[in-house]
Amino acid sequence: MGMYNDKVMDHFMNPHNVGELENPDGVGKYGSPVCGDMMQIMIKVSDDKITDAKFKTFGCGSAIASSSIATDMIIGKTIDEALEMTNKQIVDELGGLPAVKIHCSVLADHAIKAAIYDYAKKNNKEYEGLKGFDPNAEEDEHEQPEGCSGGCGK
Repeated sequence: MGMYNDKVMDHFMNPHNVGELENPDGVGKYGSPVCGDMMQIMIKVSDDKITDAKFKTFGCGSAIASSSIATDMIIGKTIDEALEMTNKQIVDELGGLPAVKIHCSVLADHAIKAAIYDYAKKNNKEYEGLKGFDPNAEEDEHEQPEGCSGGCGK
């Protein structure tokens, strides 16, 4: 496990915000057909602020760590702020991920946007940051980072 830093390991061994919320305001699921990782993010929203978030991830340590830190980052943020978050910020917050694992942070980013999209749809709200977002877009349509084979478990 030498390629992971302490922060990634900590979030992998002791992930935050694991589980499900009762009556969530938005649910986002995102799976990678490439490596079989599956991610679900639930959010609670009050006055356009994300008051709570929980995740379930079936996947590698990086996917779990990415979800853990991403949910930490969005709790307390407004929806607009959460939508501005990028997978690069998730990676930076984790102190870096190995290149082949970067797409795990893309999954977390996408699942969060999907949860917000779900919330927006249920409440007939529109957000600038969701323009052109397709919750069902395949991962392959995103730019693969350099050196990423797309597989998590390899």
